Amino acid sequence: MKPKTIKILYWIVTILFCAAMLMDGIAGLMRVQEGKEGLAHLGYPEYLMSIVGIAKVLGVLAILQTKFKTIKEWAYAGFTINFLGASLSHYFVGDATGMMFAPFVVLAFMFVSYYLWKKEESLA
Repeated sequence: MKPKTIKILYWIVTILFCAAMLMDGIAGLMRVQEGKEGLAHLGYPEYLMSIVGIAKVLGVLAILQTKFKTIKEWAYAGFTINFLGASLSHYFVGDATGMMFAPFVVLAFMFVSYYLWKKEESLA
């Protein structure tokens, strides 16, 4: 692929991923009812919504910025831990297989963003 194509694909995938995480983070900060029910089902306290919501909003900002590469790496790592934790939480409470693998779909989407970012960096 051409460097310009990689850059365009990176920004499309990254903006879509970040938009989804920003909406999820804001929903957590607003403590929407569906989130409360989901956390209760998994056995987590309601205040975790605020903690994870703040982390997601900050993670989005870290991924969208272009100056501090280490912070961006940490944001990708934090989202990875979040999705792995979500998957394992569904597993441990005995949820259906689909619920356990749903976080991996988002994780795969995030990995595409990460891969394209690294590919773009290597070409620059």
